[in-house]
Amino acid sequence: MNMEKDLNRIASPHVRLPAPTPWPVVLAFGAALVFAGLLTAEGLSLVGGVLVVAGCVGWFRDVLPHEKHEAIPTEKEIAQITTEHRDVKHMTFAPEVSRLRLPVEIYPVTAGIKGGLAGSVAMAALASVYGLLHGSIWYPINLLAAVVHADPLQLTRDYLLAFHANLFLVASFLHVVTSMLVGLLYGVMLPMFPRRPIILGGLIAPFIWTGLLYATLDTINPLMAKNIDWIWFAISQIGFGAVAGLIVVRQEKIMTRQFMPFAVLAGIEMAGMHDKTEEAPGDQQ
Repeated sequence: MNMEKDLNRIASPHVRLPAPTPWPVVLAFGAALVFAGLLTAEGLSLVGGVLVVAGCVGWFRDVLPHEKHEAIPTEKEIAQITTEHRDVKHMTFAPEVSRLRLPVEIYPVTAGIKGGLAGSVAMAALASVYGLLHGSIWYPINLLAAVVHADPLQLTRDYLLAFHANLFLVASFLHVVTSMLVGLLYGVMLPMFPRRPIILGGLIAPFIWTGLLYATLDTINPLMAKNIDWIWFAISQIGFGAVAGLIVVRQEKIMTRQFMPFAVLAGIEMAGMHDKTEEAPGDQQ
């Protein structure tokens, strides 16, 4: 008898599942009202108690004496067996090169330098906004220059908010040189990460640089570590990296130097350089 029921269940185009019920949600909501009323009003607990009783009764009726089910129609699905095997794509560079050196194309070093200079403008703009929020546009400029060119005893708030020509020149020099060096570093690193320069420059590098300075600046320059705002510092680094990455992406890629035979580089004709499948004129007879 049980075997017949199992066969009918298999042959049936429907499947029996537990019927949906709203009573668990009603019970939970009522319990929440009961406890909320203990802190607010007694009436709220009273309403919650009614919902708790209704939820319990309704839930019990759905499962006792027999659990309620509903028939869900099923459709027979034919599984398509596919493979994830990918064909190997052969890249053609030159007939004399049997193995390519990857990546085939990279961004030039000059792209990183251009990106660094463009990023320095974005960083300067964000630093100016930070300075205006602190009372003067000269605040971040003087703070940067004070790293190497200021007496610590003179670095009062009024001194940092005022304009100083010598500090402006020092800060500009430090900012431009540092930006060019970081851009040059981007140009050197981009051949290792040729596909995602924006992620490298806009996220990975700024977070690494910010974390490194956060851990060491208190030892290198306690004065700057005391006055720096790390949130704005991270924002300015992200702005620098994002703009630098965008500039790099827009630059034209160059071909990497491939490993080619010396005879090919020297332009020497020698046996074995051409395809062996080619027929000589005398072989056609």
